[in-house]
Amino acid sequence: MSATFLELSAVSKRFSPRLSLGERIAAALGGDVETRTVHAVDGVSLTIKAGEALGLVGESGCGKTTLGRIAAGSMAPSEGIVRLDGVPVIGPGPHPRKLTTRIQTVFQDPFASLDPRMRIGDIIAEGPIAHGLVSKDAAAALVGEWLGRVGLDPSFASRYPHMFSGGQRQRVAIARALAMKPDILVCDEPVASLDVSIQAQIVNLFLQLRRELGLTMLFISHDLGVVRHICDRVAIMYLGRIVEIGAAEAIYGDPRHPYTRALLDSVPKLVIEDGTNVVFKPIQGELPSPLSPPRGCHFHPRCPIAMDRCRGEIPALKASGTQSAACHLAPT
Repeated sequence: MSATFLELSAVSKRFSPRLSLGERIAAALGGDVETRTVHAVDGVSLTIKAGEALGLVGESGCGKTTLGRIAAGSMAPSEGIVRLDGVPVIGPGPHPRKLTTRIQTVFQDPFASLDPRMRIGDIIAEGPIAHGLVSKDAAAALVGEWLGRVGLDPSFASRYPHMFSGGQRQRVAIARALAMKPDILVCDEPVASLDVSIQAQIVNLFLQLRRELGLTMLFISHDLGVVRHICDRVAIMYLGRIVEIGAAEAIYGDPRHPYTRALLDSVPKLVIEDGTNVVFKPIQGELPSPLSPPRGCHFHPRCPIAMDRCRGEIPALKASGTQSAACHLAPT
């Protein structure tokens, strides 16, 4: 594998929710109003090598979509910086530098991300024409090429998004992103809204495109099964922090963090062990609010092996072999 290509260094993102009507009235009258801050991403550092697929996994609300938007350059971090091939992509401040064409995103809901008033051909060609990657005269050939590469008939270019199924619309969204010839593709839950059988087709398409194009990918998902098929390495995220990261075979074969083990145990299984059907073991407790995250290890209120140290001290990512885990009990 080649050297580091995309680098996120100590990236954090905080939001200040809008005050309710009652809070605004209280503030106008000079009353005390508690300042609230959502800690969406908390000091995350990640690297992705050229040609590598990194999976980012966690429950809904853990901050993985926010981190994906920062990685794609569409959202500025509160702290930290993102570099692509050593060049700053985006950082804190009102006027970050963005490399808009080199990183493209495939979103979860293809119907929401495609303009319903535009024909498919115009949707795919719009970006390359706007950025001077192709002339208007050559755009039709480009559209036909990418429709074919994602498994759609080039004649579909004249149709509108509502005329396609969910899986076909996602293929169009993939073609639109790849037509920009990006260096990195950020996929934000790209199969979550699709039927299981269609999910498999889109996963196979990503695998095929990776082989043909040598894609570098950040693949965001809550589905460990999907990530296992696509990604070389996996990062596990919990309440804004990376709690474990490493080679996919190591993460799935020997998870070091209690949250990673809980995620793997919560995946439904259709196997027989000692004559008993093993269905799934849901993670106990609820994800804490990012408005008031727990002190120390964020996972300790739900962790079956938490100790006093976990409640007051933030564990650092400790490397062991091909993986690192942020747990006081993880091996070194």
